[in-house]
Amino acid sequence: MKIKYFLMLALGLGIATSCTEEDLNPTLAQDKSIETSINTVNDLNAVLIGAYSRMQPTAYYGRDVIILGEVFSDNATSNANSNRFVLEARMDLLATSAIAETLWAQAYGVIASANVVIGAEGLEGDQATIDHLKGQAYALRALAHFDLVKFYGQQHVNGGGLSAPGVPYVTAFRDNDALFPSRNTVQEVKELAYADLQTAKDLMSESLNGTSTEYITTYAVDAIEARIANYFGDWQRALDASKSVIDSGVFSVVSEGAFLSTFATDGGVNIIFEISNSPTDNAGINGLANIYQAGSYGDVIALPNLAAIYDDGDVRGATPYDPAVDEPTTVIGIHPNGTLRNVGKYPSTAPYEDNIPVIRYEEMVLIYAEALLETGDADEALIWLNKVPAERGADLYTEATKDNILLERRKELAFEGFRFHDLARTGMDIPYPDAILQTHEGPEYGSYNFALPIPASEADTNANVPQNAGY
Repeated sequence: MKIKYFLMLALGLGIATSCTEEDLNPTLAQDKSIETSINTVNDLNAVLIGAYSRMQPTAYYGRDVIILGEVFSDNATSNANSNRFVLEARMDLLATSAIAETLWAQAYGVIASANVVIGAEGLEGDQATIDHLKGQAYALRALAHFDLVKFYGQQHVNGGGLSAPGVPYVTAFRDNDALFPSRNTVQEVKELAYADLQTAKDLMSESLNGTSTEYITTYAVDAIEARIANYFGDWQRALDASKSVIDSGVFSVVSEGAFLSTFATDGGVNIIFEISNSPTDNAGINGLANIYQAGSYGDVIALPNLAAIYDDGDVRGATPYDPAVDEPTTVIGIHPNGTLRNVGKYPSTAPYEDNIPVIRYEEMVLIYAEALLETGDADEALIWLNKVPAERGADLYTEATKDNILLERRKELAFEGFRFHDLARTGMDIPYPDAILQTHEGPEYGSYNFALPIPASEADTNANVPQNAGY
């Protein structure tokens, strides 16, 4: 089986569809020719909506990339309540693991749809609008490849670094000359992503951004660049990109009183890009709410080590919470059974309609603080570091250090999938503070566990995509 190039077939009619996962699975053999189906701006927009829709299922931002970033770390673990995320919490996946297969396929499905948009030619309609849509597709292509290389790249395994195998960077839909694409190096993936983001900037217009945070805007392009640069330690680029978002004046750190509503309502002053989620789209028992919260499912629990890092009065900390009678007042709820639960982020268990924030302004503020520190301005870094805890009921920092910035990132971004990648990018071992609850034993930095296995269905049939070390 080759890398799965998926394409949503709602083309030619200019319609925006509400997709189930079944709608997102047609393969390379299409009944309808995409080359003759995209003729207008509306057609192009329909395909772009398909790319956004593919980010929504549980195999991608609807659950797995978020949960993996938590259970691979010292933030959370699985209690095996419904036998989900057990192997993941042990960091003991196989090349045949469903999650390794579905994340790979889903992200490449986003890339396939983005490539259809990018490759469309001879369209009728306003050229500025066409360019703006294509720019979004370039940004989505960059983000999806970055997500893939974070999980499947060998940069953190056995001293791999940037020259290590990354993932195939696919830049064309249904390329008959590259049906078995090779793995690009991590360095190549990074540079190709930066190039795509620059193309997005060149094509897009701030005046066409609109007001919806469910679509990539010019600000989101800068934010994606800042995230990638932060991960790879390209500090001047991270500084410039995050400052561009800050200087836009469009966003602000959400206040303490409004923090929990960030995850219960759509949009908000701190949302740069989010995944749309409606009752029609709901993942039900497989969604984030039912994975995090107590009940019939509730596999993923917070570790006491995470709850312990918060100051008294911090809205992100832990307070007693009985789901039968209480509304959450903090992010972490201490359940009557003693478990620590994420109850403040992705809270809706019915009708499962919480949008999923992908990029929040607070992340940009902390990236900016870290980049300031790394480029030699610790005093200014402290000012920006304290902008987040100042709005959370938390104590302020007296010094901007790498440890303090990583601590604040852990506090602010807990349960959103960042912790494992922060540990990896800074060359840390996975902490092992709880031998009773944690089921992995703290893999050392460089272990094969720092990357997912390439799906066996891919590695076994495409000699250009060799299996990762250790699998």
